Amino acid sequence: MKNHDHIFSSRPASSFRRKLLYNYKGLAFAPYGEYWKQVRKICVLQLLTKKRVQSFQPVREEETKAMIEIIERSCSSSPSFSALVDLRKVLMSLSNDVTCRVALGKKYGREGAGGLRFRKMIAEFMYLVGVFNVGDYIPWLGWVNYIVGLEQRREKNFEEINSFLDQVIEDHILRRRRKDYGDNDNDVDGVGQDFVDFLLQIQEDKSAENITGRENIKAIIMDMFAAGTETSSILLEWTMARLLQHPEVMEEVQKEVRGVAFTTGKANITEDDIEHMPYLKAVIKETLRLHPPLPLLPRESTEDAKIYEYDIPAKTTVIINAWAIGRDPESWDDPDQFKPKRFMNDASSIDFNGHDFQFIPFGAGRRGCPGINFANSLIGLALASLLHKFDWALPNGENGEALDLTEVLGISSNLKSPLLAVATPHY
Repeated sequence: MKNHDHIFSSRPASSFRRKLLYNYKGLAFAPYGEYWKQVRKICVLQLLTKKRVQSFQPVREEETKAMIEIIERSCSSSPSFSALVDLRKVLMSLSNDVTCRVALGKKYGREGAGGLRFRKMIAEFMYLVGVFNVGDYIPWLGWVNYIVGLEQRREKNFEEINSFLDQVIEDHILRRRRKDYGDNDNDVDGVGQDFVDFLLQIQEDKSAENITGRENIKAIIMDMFAAGTETSSILLEWTMARLLQHPEVMEEVQKEVRGVAFTTGKANITEDDIEHMPYLKAVIKETLRLHPPLPLLPRESTEDAKIYEYDIPAKTTVIINAWAIGRDPESWDDPDQFKPKRFMNDASSIDFNGHDFQFIPFGAGRRGCPGINFANSLIGLALASLLHKFDWALPNGENGEALDLTEVLGISSNLKSPLLAVATPHY
């Protein structure tokens, strides 16, 4: 990624995920070339610039406040004034709602049967995109997918997503014809235009020669939506798990968060407050080191290359193990231990923007995640808000050492079991 990034900037193809990703017409899995460059430019300049990320601050703060209020209502309805919270469900809903409002113009995954179907559809999509496909490595065994039901699941999920995206696009086309950008759900940045609106405008203006069909829009939407939802919620769940495992760290970071809130006199944490919380930032970095959202970063060589004594032919798949890099004892003291203060001492200058190659939870180089700033803004705000408003403990008085941190590896690295914790309002 440092010296040979231009050669290893493509992605290995998968016959199984090709259909789900509209023949790689999005960003994340598109092969390196002019189309990928154009899509990345659109995503970075339209949705993910620093200015636009900041413009979505009200959305993130509104949805974070809504999450806090849901937990508060659960606590107030309990005789003990405490509530058992499924943090995975709560955090996924938060991340989903923020991404939906920013990218699609309104929320889709809240309560009710429709919201449940939507969340299941996205969860199934993420599973299928990351599932191991034996046919990619042993082509003559591709029939195994039919036997175990993966092909059938893929077809069903694709039809559900395709129908959903058709409806989203049709709604936007109708709304654009009416010039109806005024309602609260859609008005995310003062002008009422979301990411789908921008893509439709690009098509109308013919300002991007390769973004000409509806499939292009669908593929880009799914890339941005899936990445935005999954990355933030998984990292937040891991962070809360680590804090529950280490209550002394949680107590210290809560002291910092509540101290900032007391100084500002605000009822709720805002994104501006996060800049005054160095220990909170260190906790997030340490969680990213131990649990990168994308533990394995697949690349494919576009031409022959030589790295040290190894000759690597073109079209070779290379897997970068971000998980192992973050636990390398040559780079980190006590690499398997959760020690956030390392990022306030010797490693204080190390960041996850792709320039420090011992710490690449979001990748690096041309294929580095373009949405780092977007994800980081929500993660800091949500974590600080949870720690500000509630005291947290494991159910039934369990000790942190008993917490099961078994990982399930797919395209993302998730806790095997949803994280359950008891929330008690802090007054």
